[in-house]
Amino acid sequence: MSGSMAAIEQPAHRHVFLGDMHGENERRTWAVILLCAVMMLAEIGGGLMFGSVALVADGLHMSTHAGALLLAALAYTYARRHAEDARFTFGTGKLGDLAGYTSAIVLAMIALLIGWTAVERLFAPVAIDYAQAIAIAGAGLLVNLASAWLLGGAAHHHHHASHDHGHDDAHHHAHDQHDHHHHDGHHHDHDAHRDHNMRAAFVHVAADAAVSVLVIGGLALAWGFGWRWMDPLAGIVGAVVIANWAYGLVRDAGAVLLDMNPDARTTQAIRRAVEGDGDRLADLHLWRLGPGHFGAIVSVVTGEPRDAAFYRTRLASVPALSHLTIEVQRAA
Repeated sequence: MSGSMAAIEQPAHRHVFLGDMHGENERRTWAVILLCAVMMLAEIGGGLMFGSVALVADGLHMSTHAGALLLAALAYTYARRHAEDARFTFGTGKLGDLAGYTSAIVLAMIALLIGWTAVERLFAPVAIDYAQAIAIAGAGLLVNLASAWLLGGAAHHHHHASHDHGHDDAHHHAHDQHDHHHHDGHHHDHDAHRDHNMRAAFVHVAADAAVSVLVIGGLALAWGFGWRWMDPLAGIVGAVVIANWAYGLVRDAGAVLLDMNPDARTTQAIRRAVEGDGDRLADLHLWRLGPGHFGAIVSVVTGEPRDAAFYRTRLASVPALSHLTIEVQRAA
């Protein structure tokens, strides 16, 4: 009973595993939403005023991307506001991965819709006002390039994280010793710091920009040479590109949500640090808590009189281990 009470009354510690760029990414995403909203309202308003169905359609299309970006922005805001909420056992660092996964599903649906429409128009061409369509696609491209520029700085910025964690406790039982610890760390792998929420937001605007370029090219060729099939063909190519990006997002964000081992090199580094003096690594669980943060549960079997603090010192050199639990068992 006393051992259980000791575990419950351990000093409080923080479980904040947000990415180092979380605040800046949040601000950038809201800025892009504002930009897209202004363009959306201008297109819909202008289309209704001048009787342009194409302009209204493009404005509604812009609204789908604004909605996806809103999902990313709300995820950043919620994760930040609830970062200290004790209901989240390992913090809110994974909320961005959940938002990125959801956004990738939306992106895949958009790709399917574009592909379906393009195939329909390939077999049943419709009359196109080429001048107006190219002008609208050009305006959309400018907005998407500006949005990609705003988000791109965050999506490709790799800053070494500095974490405010410092918790140290040990639970002693008959033959086992447990240590639960937070410590600073920097990770050498790009994937450790990858923010899937920002990546999803960037892919949305980049995909729209890519489709705009393909559409402008297809429309220009169809207008100049009478190749009406070029416009739907450009749409099919764009749908395939977007679907590929969506698949990559689903795969990577899904791996984090399922707690797959995030980095084989970190696993090997932990094994080398623990087994360097002849001890045996009996069990290891490594998962990602958030951008730039790993959690690990390490179980060691040793014949030497070593405690958890010894292995914590050995593992201090392993980067990105923001939440570490160590169990030491005596060899028979």
